[in-house]
Amino acid sequence: MNITDKNSTHAPDTETLMEFPCQFSVKAMGKVADDFDALIFAIVKEHVENLPEGCVTNRISAKGNYQSVTVTFEASSKQQLDNIYYALTDHERVMIAL
Repeated sequence: MNITDKNSTHAPDTETLMEFPCQFSVKAMGKVADDFDALIFAIVKEHVENLPEGCVTNRISAKGNYQSVTVTFEASSKQQLDNIYYALTDHERVMIAL
């Protein structure tokens, strides 16, 4: 069924090609700070009940001005992912979330 199908019984905003639960990684980027990885972990933890040990990776940019933090977890729904992205992008220290 095509998402644009007018006869669809599903609302387009709730459809996804992903099957849940599934492993998912979210990445947030911001200015380098000692606590940036802890901040991103805390934001994601508000929406994910059991984050596994070692689920966070951190990379510093070549010039050392920016860093990216990736958190990998088992996602349970599209709504959960949407909530995580909204929380990350709403935070003033997060420049971008992927």
